[in-house]
Amino acid sequence: MTAKERLLSILQTKKIVSSKMPWTNSPCVCFTECPWSSLLAHTQQYSSFGVGFTKKFIFNHNGAPALYMRVNIFEKFRKKTNKNSIEKEMWTFITPFSPEYGNSYTKRLLKRWVDFSQEREWRTPIDLSFEYSDITFIIVKSLEDYESFPKSLRVELAANNVRIIIMDNYKLIEELWPVHIPVQNK
Repeated sequence: MTAKERLLSILQTKKIVSSKMPWTNSPCVCFTECPWSSLLAHTQQYSSFGVGFTKKFIFNHNGAPALYMRVNIFEKFRKKTNKNSIEKEMWTFITPFSPEYGNSYTKRLLKRWVDFSQEREWRTPIDLSFEYSDITFIIVKSLEDYESFPKSLRVELAANNVRIIIMDNYKLIEELWPVHIPVQNK
């Protein structure tokens, strides 16, 4: 599926299906609370489509901020924990942290640098079901993308005061008034 098709499927089923995290094999649904100044970089890395909820909604659905753990401690913790104990529930929220400014030992443990801290990530440990009234906003790449949604869906979203953020417009604003994008020296 394309990112647009995935968003449409999420909106039509009113459910975000969890996937397994690469380092822990634990299921979760991931969210970001990146500031608006980081949104363009975030959408370039992932996609220009998304659905936004309040922190209160995510927290009340078993969500919490992700925990970035130093990779050497992560490896020790992984070896010592009992996978059938309470620690098993913690794995959903834990990701190894091996930033580029770290030492070569931490990079060797994971075979690459791992630093997602700029994403300010939140996770839920299970599939996330919702109603349209739970949605704060939807992000789409273009107005045409939103207009291609079924009319009945657009009517439901409007009836529930769901805001639509069009990334092409946001990108254009940032290009015309570069508050967040670094200006290139010419």
